[in-house]
Amino acid sequence: MMKDSTTAGARRSLVVVGNGMVGHHFIGAASDQGLFERFQVTVVSEEAELAYDRVNLSKFFEDKGAEDLALASADQYRALGVRVIADDRVASLDRERRVVVTANGSELAYDKLVLATGSRPFVPPIKGSDAPGCFVYRTLDDLRSIRKAAEDGGVGVVIGGGLLGLEAAKALQSLGLTTHVVEFAPRLMPLQVDEAGGALLRASIQALGVQVHVSMNTQEVVTDASGHACALRFADGSELEANMVVFSAGIRPRDELARAAGISVAPRGGVTIDRSTRTSDPDVLAIGECAAFEERSYGLVAPGYRMAETAAQILAGNHAEFADFDMSTKLKLLGVDVASFGDAFGHTAGAKEISLLDTLEGSYKKLVLSPDKKRLLGGILVGDASRYSELLSYVQNDLPLPKHPDTLVVEPREGGGGGLGVDALPDAATICSCHNLDKQAICKSIRERELRVVGDVKSCTKAGTGCGSCVPLLTQLLNSELKRAGLEVNNYVCEHFKFSRQELHHLVRVGGLKTFDALLSKHGSGRGCEICKPAVASILASTWNDYILESSHAGLQDTNDRFLANIQRDGTYSVVPRIAGGEVTPKQLIVLGRVAEKYGLYTKITGGQRIDMFGARLDQLPGIWRELVDAGFESGHAYGKALRTVKSCVGSTWCRYGVGDSVGLAIQIENRYKGLRSPHKLKGAVSGCARECAEAQGKDFGVIATEKGFNLYLCGNGGMKPQHALLFAADIDAETCIRYLDRFLMFYIRTADRLQRTASWLNNLEGGLDYLKQVIIEDSLGICAELEADMARVIDTYQCEWKTTVDDPVRLKQFQPFINSAEPDPSVVFVPEREQHRPAEWHEKRERLARQVHLPLVHEQPGSH
Repeated sequence: MMKDSTTAGARRSLVVVGNGMVGHHFIGAASDQGLFERFQVTVVSEEAELAYDRVNLSKFFEDKGAEDLALASADQYRALGVRVIADDRVASLDRERRVVVTANGSELAYDKLVLATGSRPFVPPIKGSDAPGCFVYRTLDDLRSIRKAAEDGGVGVVIGGGLLGLEAAKALQSLGLTTHVVEFAPRLMPLQVDEAGGALLRASIQALGVQVHVSMNTQEVVTDASGHACALRFADGSELEANMVVFSAGIRPRDELARAAGISVAPRGGVTIDRSTRTSDPDVLAIGECAAFEERSYGLVAPGYRMAETAAQILAGNHAEFADFDMSTKLKLLGVDVASFGDAFGHTAGAKEISLLDTLEGSYKKLVLSPDKKRLLGGILVGDASRYSELLSYVQNDLPLPKHPDTLVVEPREGGGGGLGVDALPDAATICSCHNLDKQAICKSIRERELRVVGDVKSCTKAGTGCGSCVPLLTQLLNSELKRAGLEVNNYVCEHFKFSRQELHHLVRVGGLKTFDALLSKHGSGRGCEICKPAVASILASTWNDYILESSHAGLQDTNDRFLANIQRDGTYSVVPRIAGGEVTPKQLIVLGRVAEKYGLYTKITGGQRIDMFGARLDQLPGIWRELVDAGFESGHAYGKALRTVKSCVGSTWCRYGVGDSVGLAIQIENRYKGLRSPHKLKGAVSGCARECAEAQGKDFGVIATEKGFNLYLCGNGGMKPQHALLFAADIDAETCIRYLDRFLMFYIRTADRLQRTASWLNNLEGGLDYLKQVIIEDSLGICAELEADMARVIDTYQCEWKTTVDDPVRLKQFQPFINSAEPDPSVVFVPEREQHRPAEWHEKRERLARQVHLPLVHEQPGSH
């Protein structure tokens, strides 16, 4: 056995066991504290690779190699004077001799020892869990094995519907496997989201092609004649095909080294530490997922970083304490934003709640307020977590809520105050929890180092380089500081494109760029993100009007566009055929009734004078639309940021007060602009007289008939913050009206920000309505011919997206819920209501499913499989 007790001068020996993200962070903190002048530091890494970014591990399947995820290199450690032993693990700890022994036989003497051994995946003790075809999702080697096995294709099943499980599901899907997630609890992410949030999360994930099975008790991994995994068997006797099984059912602290050495461990696992991160042996410290503070282990990187910083300060002889850590988190799981923070489940006595479920936009927001409604205690966000950083600041800094707390989940009401701006945050407000950086420290770096872009702020301060959830707040801070210094503030779409949406539109149009990859290659960097991909998809569609599900465009689309339908809270979809101007024939009504009756759809007249049919399963959509297309119907684009409807009254055709043919003009306008993609949804209306029965002044564009022609109104909208449209032109003929609309719509599409409604766009347009008149009517910019030509191209290339889809057998495969079965999704359950039906609430669904499979109605503990 070799022994290494080398010291350098008077320096003592410090051994760090483990080189994950937390172990690596400790090295950085040790350098900041000057520990390398006091200690000869040795790092032992069990893996061949040194520290890499486990938070973004799934990007390994997005053409990122190990080098892209690397956080450290041997050369960097060598420059710090750190000795590295890689591809070896510490097998035993002799506290009496103060020596650790590695599996390869090396003996390392220590004066101080830091355990950063992390955690191991929990594999449920079920029959067959060690069969070929079964994997865990933890290290780069695990991912390499999964990628190799996925080359044969087939069905991949992830056991575990928590954070890591959904990350694993994303990876399997990206590898081309038909993907399923199996969860024992009654909802996904049971520790982070409530019932309503879990239902929306499930529906959103299933919309992306991943099938979710909850309340499923896995009993066995079934193997074939060769011993390879081929299926899962559940407690109810059912089976699910699976030639790849990935276990992601939680983690367990790796405390075996400390346990064998007689160091105290917590009852539920984890090396027991005090506030200084010391264990029961004062010369041994523990940090990260292997440690248990007050009998609790932390599975997030931020508390591990804080432990690492505390340990470094303690070893430097300074006072430092680790305190109970806020487990708030924001993630993007399979493209769906999910955030949970503070007292998310309202456990505080007397707590109040505000919640908003928006099935049209696919978002759920819940805020938990203090009993006096003056403080925010916590919340849950699914689908739209854009205000997470702001809301977390309210909780972390105990800030008073605005007069109307509901403005934190909806658009601000007039005079009611909006959300919290960064300028209102105190200097001590925590901005980056991962790296414990407050507002004052970040602003000081921005000023003193003259930082101008978010990427530079991240590089210099480390803010936003952990989980990344603070980047929106970081961006606001940077913009605030730049404004304060009198400098220009950029409005880049994201870090991958140093251009605004308006500039990107120009580059696409002028450069003739027709794919995201072409634009990224020529004018961007990196691989893109959930912000720039949909934004560019919209630009490409409004410029070239290609089929949005072409292979080069499909991966850019939002959830609803992916399946050309609006997903609802129970995972079913709505079907909304176009009924231009609200005019429908009896024959067409009969077709709609027959289709709704055949497929068991709930029907309702929409506010836009269309017939909405709810409750269609994913596998039913092609059949429904085949019948509708054959009957002459087209897509109503209710799922897209596009023209929705042009509403009308009956006008002079039937009404005794009508002075103009509102129905005819509405049909002409709607058919002209159908399929037009835009920064946000568009709605129009035409009224036959000043009585305004079509409510044209509450639309993005509205037309009202007059005795002399038509009045054109622009940039109004309803919704959360209504705004009246403004009179743009009076007493014009129909031809002029349409010409102005062509120019207006294309000018808006060219110049608006992503997801900006026309009302907000006009409110922020320098010069306002007068300037808009100069551009559209007077052609002050000399671009009206271009705008009209752009619109003509869109009109000439129109295609009904559903007709194109149902005529393509290859494209129809994405609407099949299960690759190995033609059976419908059994989780879709309805209950009768008012001679139709509605989605079952969870307790109703649970009772019905229990009766079907004879399960006892018990309350299971989440997380067990």
